[in-house]
Amino acid sequence: MAVEFGLQLYSVREELQKDFVGTLEKVASIGYKNVELFFHDANLEANVGNMSASELKGELDRLGLKAVSAHVALDFLEEKHAQAVVNFAKEVGITSLGIAIAFFTSKEEVLTLAKKMNEAGTFFKENGLQLYYHNHFQEFQEIDGKYILDIILENTDEEIVKVELDTYWALRGGVDPIEYMKKLGSRCDLLHQKDLPASVETVNLFDVVGHDATIDMDKMVELHQIDDFTEAGQGVMDIPAIVQAFKEKPEAKYLFIEQDWTRRNQLESVEMSYQYISKYF
Repeated sequence: MAVEFGLQLYSVREELQKDFVGTLEKVASIGYKNVELFFHDANLEANVGNMSASELKGELDRLGLKAVSAHVALDFLEEKHAQAVVNFAKEVGITSLGIAIAFFTSKEEVLTLAKKMNEAGTFFKENGLQLYYHNHFQEFQEIDGKYILDIILENTDEEIVKVELDTYWALRGGVDPIEYMKKLGSRCDLLHQKDLPASVETVNLFDVVGHDATIDMDKMVELHQIDDFTEAGQGVMDIPAIVQAFKEKPEAKYLFIEQDWTRRNQLESVEMSYQYISKYF
């Protein structure tokens, strides 16, 4: 398939809370065709405007939107939730599930998650869904001389667990996103893109918190400074080179705009990113 782009709907989460369907209509009117949902609540309908899977599919079809992927919380690796997300995904048409975020304090915790992803990923695969791990910066912390993300990859089946590389967070972890994307090879066919403002003085967050810091949700919230994010094309990341490198990968499928934070209205934000990124597709 030709590489396409889309929007991770977490980028407009506040607008979705105000008016779910109306926000989808605006996303479609901007020009987006593909979307990535997010399921952070075990009550799946609570994540989609209290709509059932069939109701959501109806709205997406009406608007010419295609839900191709979804982010899920770690809870969805548990057997009691895995079947529910499979059922929901099949009806909506989703074919990819990405672990949204995880934290680690030891190698044992990394290995435990890898085991869970192998097990859940096998179940998802049997039901037509590909499991992905979506990184932030903490996965580029080293344990025993290896990146946490590399340990995850070494301990998961390459056909069962792939990587949705967030290029911004890779950069904030001190890694060249293009080089790491190439290193991932066929295990990376989904990408997340936003941009880094020129005003950010320290790019590598480990130079801020220390390379041995304990990184948990509290630390992540503390580090989520709104002014450390900007829309695609408004910052210093070499997005043309990233897009080109991604499009050269024969297995590449989708690049998603994901705007963690913005000082603009969220819909204005994703429209700016659309106007920029669409030039490359």
